[in-house]
Order: sequence, then structure tokens, then C-alpha cells
Amino acid sequence: MSERLTQHLIALKACQRCPNMSSLPVTGNPVESRVMLVGQAPGVKEPMLGKPFAWTAGKTLFRWFNEVLTVDEASFRSTVYMAAVCRCFPGKTTLGGDRVPSKTEIANCREWLETEIELLHPRLIIPVGKLAIGQFIDPVPALTELIGRVLPFGKGKHRFDLIPLPHPSGASPWHRIEPGKTLTVRALELIRDHPAWVRRVSRRR
Repeated sequence: MSERLTQHLIALKACQRCPNMSSLPVTGNPVESRVMLVGQAPGVKEPMLGKPFAWTAGKTLFRWFNEVLTVDEASFRSTVYMAAVCRCFPGKTTLGGDRVPSKTEIANCREWLETEIELLHPRLIIPVGKLAIGQFIDPVPALTELIGRVLPFGKGKHRFDLIPLPHPSGASPWHRIEPGKTLTVRALELIRDHPAWVRRVSRRR
């Protein structure tokens, strides 16, 4: 299966379906894992650094994982498959913020995520931020109804748990104030204790 996953990533990195995107695709490693993390889209730095969650938001995210899951960034990247709603940097808005991908861009990129679920058969998916959560739960309710919960989910023949996280962006105060702060820690504890996390890269899937 590793060869199929590697070929998938080679095809993904060559994708040019969305002419308004401002970078080529950014991908994680071809990790055969029971656990998938699904982000929103790369920021401006990630294409240059060649990996998802490589800048400010990533520093916060990996601090969470280190503090609660007791796993460092390198270990996380080598044991969890890292995906995203859109794999290219969407570019900036006229006001200077990151542009939200269009519905067409999200639809164009969805095939890659669906193929990864088909290949990996994950037991746990961690969607990070509302855009990622919305790929599984639509419409997205208030974060207080989602964060800190295990949500059983079925997609076709696949069954897995969702444990959503808020986006670790510095632009959002949700994870820094109550009840978001406590709910974020609770979600991380649920990930830490989930059977898929405990045996995320075992050869016996």
C-alpha cells in the first residue's frame, strides 16, 4: 500500500486544477497511519517550507500535541497522515488576510482527501478548524457543540471517529478563552486516549 500512497502524493503534487491558487500543492509524508489530520489550506510560508502547519499556527498546534499527547513535531509528522481541505495556498485578500478557498476549489481538491480515506482506512480523523470540520459535518454547529467530543462518522463503507480541534491561528481567540481553552484540552485528551492514536502506525491495522 505504501507504493500506492506514494504514487498518490506524486499525482497530488502535480495538480494544477485551480488557476487562482497561489502555490503548488503542499503535502505531508506518505505515512500509513490509522490517524489522519485534516487542516484547512496552507499559509504563505508552507509552500516555501514544503510541509503543512510549518509556521505560526503549526507552532501552536504542535505545542498542544507536545503538552497533552507528549509527542514532538517530528514524531507526529512521521506517525500521522497530514491532509487538508485544499492543498495549495489560496493567496491573500485585498485586506491582507488569507483568502478562503472557493466552493469550486474545495470540490476540485476533495477527490484527493476521499482517495486518502479510501487508501488508509483511518480509525480517527482530526479536522482542524471550521473549514475542515465542514467537510464531514454540514452545516457546522457552534464549536462548543463539537470540540471536546468524539463523533462517530460514516463515509460510504468507511467508519471512523472524528475528534475536531479549533484552528490554532493567532487570529482566533477561541482556543485561548473559556470555554474554548478547556474544551481544546479535553479534545486533545480524547485524541491521546483513542485506540487509533495509541496504535496509529502498528503494522496490524
